[in-house]
Amino acid sequence: MESGSGNKPLVSIVTIAYNSADTIRDTLISVAQQDYPNIEHVIIDGASKDNTIDIVRQFPNIKTIISERDNGLYDAMNKGIRHSKGDIIGILNSDDFYVSPTVISEVVQKMTGDHAEALYADLVFVNRKNTDLVFRYWHAGKFKPSHFLYGWMPPHPTFFVFRDLYDQLGVFKTQLTYSADYELMLRFLYKQKISVSYLPKVIVKMRMGGVSNASLSNRLKANKEDREAWRLNQLRPLFFTHWLKPVRKIIQFMRAKKVNL
Repeated sequence: MESGSGNKPLVSIVTIAYNSADTIRDTLISVAQQDYPNIEHVIIDGASKDNTIDIVRQFPNIKTIISERDNGLYDAMNKGIRHSKGDIIGILNSDDFYVSPTVISEVVQKMTGDHAEALYADLVFVNRKNTDLVFRYWHAGKFKPSHFLYGWMPPHPTFFVFRDLYDQLGVFKTQLTYSADYELMLRFLYKQKISVSYLPKVIVKMRMGGVSNASLSNRLKANKEDREAWRLNQLRPLFFTHWLKPVRKIIQFMRAKKVNL
């Protein structure tokens, strides 16, 4: 479908994959089953050595497939943004999937109804094999700029942005290995003060095992890059800002039993 077909903005969903044969089918199905009529699904694969691309090619709704070596996760995301034609762009990695076929319809309705430049929602972390088993409940809550000072950030897989924001404010900073998503949202929401809407519901399930959380060493590296994100934007956090981020994660584990999907 063309951008703006039926007066509905084209939504580009960018999926980053590498050797994702075990999980990507759930991702692809969740996008293919969306009831929103104007979706472009862009697959950026890092030259997988398994049958990831064979699985992707089983989905006729996917027209853009790029499989080649890249320079890391955020370089691949930037590539996906460059190859997207949508008015609105969301990023859904190959371990993640939408919880229902109405997610994109609800996102677009909320963004356009609120005249917002961006939107985020809630997310749950689930077991890699049994995706009904919830380990963490990321309840983002309504946005206030001061929340960033207290270790807050929205879940990036739920973050949708009108593409002209990427043109105006830039894309992911690839010198950051673990925290480029945090830096981008800090830059957009806190520094540039774009208008943002909150959809108060879980829209994404994310399998446990992300790169930044894979080990204590990686978590410490991510914490160091969180500090760099503020420096790159010439912003000054509070002395405890970066230590409150892991505290918030502990609270997410405690909330897991309270989530109602």
